[in-house]
Amino acid sequence: MITDIASPANPVFKSLKSLAEKKARREQGLFLAEGLRVCTEALHNGHVPRTLIFAADAQAHPLTAALIAATEGARGTVLRATRDLLHRLTGKDNPGAVAAAYAIPDTALARIDRAAAPLWVVAENLKDPGNLGTMLRTCDAVGAGGVILLDQSCDPFSLEATRASMGALFTRAVAQATAAEFFAWLRAGPGQLVGAALAGNTIDYRAHRFAAPTFLFMGNEQSGLPADHAAACDALVKLPMRGTADSLNVAVATAVLLYHALDQLEPLPD
Repeated sequence: MITDIASPANPVFKSLKSLAEKKARREQGLFLAEGLRVCTEALHNGHVPRTLIFAADAQAHPLTAALIAATEGARGTVLRATRDLLHRLTGKDNPGAVAAAYAIPDTALARIDRAAAPLWVVAENLKDPGNLGTMLRTCDAVGAGGVILLDQSCDPFSLEATRASMGALFTRAVAQATAAEFFAWLRAGPGQLVGAALAGNTIDYRAHRFAAPTFLFMGNEQSGLPADHAAACDALVKLPMRGTADSLNVAVATAVLLYHALDQLEPLPD
């Protein structure tokens, strides 16, 4: 059943709005995603909204109708609202037609199947959710398995990360662990750990031979990989800087390295 709402004082709306805060996400076990394309991508990958809110003028769209039907079929809550309420919910001046709350998936490292993909990204103390979302989107583009977040990395289920991932949060795996847990898990099975670093025994990234599964280890945006983490890598690579810049944005560097690894692991046929 569809419920019409016209006020931000509606208790279900207020609960959705609270998902902007990490504490509320933890308490409710839910996170918010927005946009018809993103929510449709989620549905195609088996993620049905617990709560769906849509703009009344978008109800006739077939993708909106599919989301409504799926949410109702799963006994979720469906709200019909104005664009103004969607603006209040997402903070966007031009809000999308829909937004939805989804169950936060299990992010235990043990759930990662390293054999499921030839490439994985490991991010140490990653702080910017926009960078994380972009890294997930790139993982999706190259067929990498996903991102393993270490230590005090940002919350992958913030609206900023979800928005930047453009739906990749629903198609790629995300795990959270301490560095100690990750290293113990990594050494228990096959895998090449390749760190991106400027210092140490580094080589040009084009000289390294990637082997599946490769775990591409990216450091914090400001400080890079800690020395002890770099020392634990099987290889350290760097991107040459020909101009005055001494580094690249971590999401950009990740994209360059992932595509180079893909070129080696899946060369074009002759």
